[in-house]
Order: sequence, then C-alpha cells, then structure tokens
Amino acid sequence: MTLILGLESSCDETAAALVTGDRRILAHKLAGQEAAHRPYGGVVPEIAARAHVEILMPLVEAALAEAQVTLDDVDAIAATAGPGLIGGVMVGLVTGKALALAANKPLVAVNHLEGHALSPRLADPDLEFPYMLLLVSGGHCQLLRVEGVGQYRRLATTIDDAAGEAFDKTAKLLGLGFPGGPAVEAAARLGDPKAVKLPRPLAGTTEPHFSFAGLKSAVLRARDAGTHSAEDIAASFQQAVVDCLVDRTRRQLADADELTALVVAGGVAANTAVRGSLQALAAEHGLPFVAPPLWLCTDNAAMIGWAGAERFAAGLTDGLDVAARPRWPLDPMAETVRGAGVKA
Repeated sequence: MTLILGLESSCDETAAALVTGDRRILAHKLAGQEAAHRPYGGVVPEIAARAHVEILMPLVEAALAEAQVTLDDVDAIAATAGPGLIGGVMVGLVTGKALALAANKPLVAVNHLEGHALSPRLADPDLEFPYMLLLVSGGHCQLLRVEGVGQYRRLATTIDDAAGEAFDKTAKLLGLGFPGGPAVEAAARLGDPKAVKLPRPLAGTTEPHFSFAGLKSAVLRARDAGTHSAEDIAASFQQAVVDCLVDRTRRQLADADELTALVVAGGVAANTAVRGSLQALAAEHGLPFVAPPLWLCTDNAAMIGWAGAERFAAGLTDGLDVAARPRWPLDPMAETVRGAGVKA
C-alpha cells in the first residue's frame, strides 16, 4: 500500500503526517504558533518562518516514530509548494526536497488549495468526482467544480477579501482575541444575529463572485457607534457571512449539473453555522453534503499527504527544481476578476 509523508508549513501551522493510499492516517504531528502571534493580533511572516525551521524536522521524526516506519518505507514525499507565506512555504518545500534526495524518493509538490479541495475524499471514501466545492479559508473564498485530481474549474472567487480574513479582522476590531475565526464564533453564540443591520455584499445579484471588504467596514462602523455589544456584532457579522456564502453557492448550484455532492473545505468550514446552512442548501438541491472533520478543515499535513497520494497514483511527481510559489491558482485558465488581482 502506498505510503506518503506529507509536510505543511504554508502559514502558522507546522505539520507532518503519514498517510496511506487507502485513507489511513498512520501519524499526524502538528505544532501551532498561536502564542507567538497573539500579541500582534495576526500572523507575522518572519516569526512563522523561524518557527517552521525549528520544529518541522522534529515533527517528521516524531511522525515516523509513531507510525513505526522509516523514510525507506515511504513511497514519496509530499510538501506544500504554495500558495502561502513564502518564507514558510520555502521551509517545508526545501525540507521535502532534502528528504526526497536523501532517501531517493519521488517528490510531490502540492498546491495547498488542492490539499483542501481533496481533503473531503480522505474523510469520505464514497465521494466521487465531479463535485461542487466551496473553498473558504483565511486567504481564499472560491467556488470550484472539482472534476478530478488536478482538474479544477473556478466558478467564483472573492473580488477583495476572503471570508476567513473578514473573521480575523472582525475579531481584532471587537477585541475578541486570536485566532479570529473561533473567537468570533464563540462570541456569536452569545449574541443576537438580527441585532445589527449589516450588508450582504453582492447577494441576490447576477455577479457570481464574493465580496467581504464592505462588510468589514460595516462592522467597524457598528463598533464605533457604541450601541451594540461585541457579541451582537459578532453574531450579526457571522450571519451576514453565512447568508453571502449560501446565496453565492445557491446561484452556482442552479446552473450546475451532474454533481455528486456539495462539499465545503478550508478553515472557515470548521464554523458550525456555515456547515449547518450549507447542509440545508445541499438538501434543498437533493445533493449529499460532505465536509471534512473539523480538524481536517484547518491547515494540516494529512490533507497534504492525501493530495500527494492522489497525485502520486496519477503519476504526477515533480523534480527537485520545482519552485515555491506565494500565489498558485487551482484554475490557471480562469479569467481575471475585477479587483481580485493575484488573489484570484
């Protein structure tokens, strides 16, 4: 059975995992950096890169020990090669190259977004192509038709900020702490989602894309008005994001055919309000709803190992000259979207 060592270091999570071609996770080791970044209210790239350098190899060694295997038993090394904070991406990719060279193993350079896109197939062996994917995270908000390994058709993207970035900024504006997504969700449970009138950018329009910059500005104005609690603003903000995600996804589902499921992945997919609303939307369209377990939604090495396993099985490996990429779209043929620039 194929055995893949996966490495992840694209942002502020350092991780190593051993994943088999039959979906077994033999080991997964992860080190977060929340304490290091909390004083700054967000991820500091230089601090993140240094932490990756210090901890990645000890995590690899710990994963190999837990799985009771050696590098000789591994069939390939899969490492995130982008997109992400370039310093961190380089640490993981260079480590993957060194291990591949030392052990004479193939290297699989994995697009971090493909890791998210294929992670539901790691959790659900019955999920077949093609499926509709809402990829929603701190850096990305896209709707994609996933037609196969390496085959992605982007249907919509954000024209400004990602939903996850809006969660983080809202947490910072309201003084809720870091990381922002879980902090906003926790506060929202104590608030009234109808208390603050907030916009739903682009909802109900023929425009296929997402927008969250205006929503962040509205949160700032609500905070400065001083008439609502942080909990009510958080709840109203979260509901606005959910409404936007559902509206934009519903629009694409109306024009889609031959889909096997509606799938959500990425860090924001760990939000229970988002998951619940998308599950109801899938039922509305007679589709199964698939979401990875909560721990597989956030950055991890198991999804990189699984994406590596899928690519390795398809004969897709990379040379040691493959470059780290801070930007790397899943659909390079997609048209440029106004305002989105390289984020698209």
